[in-house]
Amino acid sequence: MSIKFPARRSFLAGAGALALTGTSGLRLPTRAAGVTPTPTLRGGANNYRPGAPIVERIGGGGFWMTGTVRRAGDGMPLAGQRIQIWAHTTEGHERDPQSHGATLTDANGEFRLEMPQIVPAFGQAHGHLAFDSEGFETVFLRPVMDSPKDTTLAAHFVLKPV
Repeated sequence: MSIKFPARRSFLAGAGALALTGTSGLRLPTRAAGVTPTPTLRGGANNYRPGAPIVERIGGGGFWMTGTVRRAGDGMPLAGQRIQIWAHTTEGHERDPQSHGATLTDANGEFRLEMPQIVPAFGQAHGHLAFDSEGFETVFLRPVMDSPKDTTLAAHFVLKPV
């Protein structure tokens, strides 16, 4: 009598499904509940300056902060949303007014703002971003770069309506 074991691929797929659903017996995809809001990150609001102006670029440029803004629940992209960006850069500290600026999302909910190269502060190269417009809860993000040599940093917001 021979025992037949499932193929490795079938076994791994089944184990992955069990890990996603646990033992609850849930058979629906995890996305069925909708897109969850982005929580505010600790330290994200450090040196925040309410009302920073909308700018074409911060300083001399050379580094790109990018990202997306979507609505919680259905994940719809949100156009015209104000995102404030600031960081410790080659041209100033994150507390300096000239290190702050804001931009608006496009029709696809995407934003992009050029700024000076981010440099490490407190041991980490990181940026700060804030969504602080009306209609949605305020969210502060503080993404950390993989390397201080990176020339881009992306951050994504999923906003909860108020």
